Amino acid sequence: MAEDTAIDRLSTAAAIGDLREIEQTLQLNVNVNEKNKYGRTPLQVMKLGCPCVAEALLRAGADPNARDPILRLTVSHDAARDGYLDTLRVLAQNGADVNLPDNDGNLPLHLAAREGHLDVVQYLVSDCSTPPFLPNAKGYTPRDLAFMHKKHRTMEWLENIAPSQSS
Repeated sequence: MAEDTAIDRLSTAAAIGDLREIEQTLQLNVNVNEKNKYGRTPLQVMKLGCPCVAEALLRAGADPNARDPILRLTVSHDAARDGYLDTLRVLAQNGADVNLPDNDGNLPLHLAAREGHLDVVQYLVSDCSTPPFLPNAKGYTPRDLAFMHKKHRTMEWLENIAPSQSS
């Protein structure tokens, strides 16, 4: 069996959240933005529940806005969709543009609202100045997506900010 390349080792370590292996592999001067054998960077495959992994990769120069080659998602989309607020904060504090749309026109906010991650929605709107009423490519706002997926607390919060945000 062929030996894994340094980028494949780094990607595997990032995917399982193995910070020690990440740090050891980074000492080999691997290009942290190189794509692995599956066409993804280590940051794109990282274990989202490990903000320390994101910090290590970003400190080594990982591109926080790298896009999935098919859906054009960023890691911010993934973190927002799955409710990983701590990781999303690390990404935003290290240059991630949390207002980049994917192929469907969804911002990370749309995905967080659809999944009912109210803390993520609040962070994106309040701390990152994400426009809360921007429709995606299908014409749905984050509030619409929360309503459609029965995420009532998120929908109500978005409704309650309407007067202050629309002026």
